[in-house]
Amino acid sequence: MFSMLLALSALAGLLLVNGQSLIVPGAPWKDTSGNAIQAHGAGILKVGSTFYWFGEDKSHNSASFKAVSCYTSTDLVTWARQNDALSPIAGTMISNTNIVERPKVLFNSKNNEYVMWFHSDSSNYGAAMVGVATAKTPCGPFTYKGSWKPLGADSRDEGLFQDGTYCIPTITPCSAYLLYASDNNQNFKITHLDANYYNVTTVASQLNGATLEAPGIVKRNGEYWLIASHTSGWAPNPNKAFHATSLAGPWSAQADIAPEAVNTYFSQNAYDLPLGSNAIYMGDRWRSNVLGSSQYIWLPLDWSSGSPQLVQADVWSVNLSAGTYSVASGTTYEAEKGTLGGSSRLLTNSAFSGGTAVGYLGNGGTVTITVQGRGTAQWVALYIANGDSSWRNTTISVNGGAAISLDQPNTGGGGVVLSIPVQLNLRSGSNTILFSSGQTNYAADLDKIIVY
Repeated sequence: MFSMLLALSALAGLLLVNGQSLIVPGAPWKDTSGNAIQAHGAGILKVGSTFYWFGEDKSHNSASFKAVSCYTSTDLVTWARQNDALSPIAGTMISNTNIVERPKVLFNSKNNEYVMWFHSDSSNYGAAMVGVATAKTPCGPFTYKGSWKPLGADSRDEGLFQDGTYCIPTITPCSAYLLYASDNNQNFKITHLDANYYNVTTVASQLNGATLEAPGIVKRNGEYWLIASHTSGWAPNPNKAFHATSLAGPWSAQADIAPEAVNTYFSQNAYDLPLGSNAIYMGDRWRSNVLGSSQYIWLPLDWSSGSPQLVQADVWSVNLSAGTYSVASGTTYEAEKGTLGGSSRLLTNSAFSGGTAVGYLGNGGTVTITVQGRGTAQWVALYIANGDSSWRNTTISVNGGAAISLDQPNTGGGGVVLSIPVQLNLRSGSNTILFSSGQTNYAADLDKIIVY
């Protein structure tokens, strides 16, 4: 059953289960051909009734440039991969040995064309440039125009913002801005684009010593909200929000958009899609050693408290006709209520639900939890704590069947708990789920599971 929370404009889920369109943050997302969606560092553009999702194709598990992908959807539910929007060109800054990251696309009404900006770099991230390409259709293919340092200074992680307050997009181009980490990632700059969106002109504002990257801006009730992470490489950190009544600033002090300890639910901001008076946070859960397996964390970004806060949701959906989103409710089963086996043992920490979790899973340690099912595929969220410095995995067997393996990111020390989704086939009525590990080291500690 779903409980209605808040009105938003049109958004729908990425996975269709039992007739309901569901967004399941952290789950593998597939396109209409059944292939993993490869669109990391996302940029979203809406043209008419169609959404375009641009991103980095990391299927080769490398930071080097393979392609800027382009996916289309009319409802944000099902995504079809189109032709690549941008491909490598040997002997240029977008060769397959260079870096092309965080592609963002705007429509420029002056020239009736689409303009893509991206972080353009050398393989060691020493060039620190922007790149620009143009096309007459949203997916292109785009024609590469060049790479350079904006106003002669570094640019690494970047984003775009188009301010539509004082323009008529079909007649006069809207003011547009480049948002970027500059000066060896120490200062963050917001710079005006020229009328063609081909270059920058002047700096609108600069946040000195901010060490920000992965930026996006949402405009709400005449106020600008900058969402960005700090700099910690591929590792997540607590992303922050800043606000101002003008892009020229002054900008407020930083504020958390999620509890600091969860490191933005182990993700980094990529794009913030305005929806009504709120937004959708679209982040990446990076896995640096297998980048193509990095997952997407999309969560409601809610202003009901007065400042933007991520709504933690294992499974959520949107009713397009009603313009509302709903967070799924499930049945909770505490791990400590299950049957422990082998070397597993109870752990206590105030961060755990009920103060207790099951640890030392793997190496012979197990816990078996009995749950009720509906006779169909159901999402099950594992609430885990992994104080190790690397990913772990757990094996899951339903009713004595073949074990499947679920990767578990490091959540940090101190009992920090994250939910990791897995889809399991549960029979109608009682089911037993065995949690263990298929490796010689240990799985993450299991706090509880929620069956949806």
